[in-house]
Amino acid sequence: MKIVGQVLSDEELYVDGELDGSLELRNRLTIGPTGKVKANIKAQEVIVFGSIRGNVEAENRISLRAGATIVGDIKTAGIVIEDGAYFKGGIDISRTEPVKPAAAPATKPAAPSSQASAAGKG
Repeated sequence: MKIVGQVLSDEELYVDGELDGSLELRNRLTIGPTGKVKANIKAQEVIVFGSIRGNVEAENRISLRAGATIVGDIKTAGIVIEDGAYFKGGIDISRTEPVKPAAAPATKPAAPSSQASAAGKG
């Protein structure tokens, strides 16, 4: 099977055929062992067993399994490249910003009591 065009999805997708165009998912994308994708890809997570020719952007992680091929640039927070995988391109490791706790209201230091200052005199 060959798909040509733009694919947008909120669901997890498994591609084990040919796809030319662009892919944008809000979930996990898996390229199977016989999958051949010529597309720019955006997804939460990308797992590759087959081949991709194009730029890949994954919010969480990209995993290249043994036998996988990516020719193109990668932007992700985490990457796994197994022995036997092939990658040619640039890697941009993006940091996910940690959630900062709400700042506690500042408290004023306690004023010295008059009894303490009187006890010191004398």
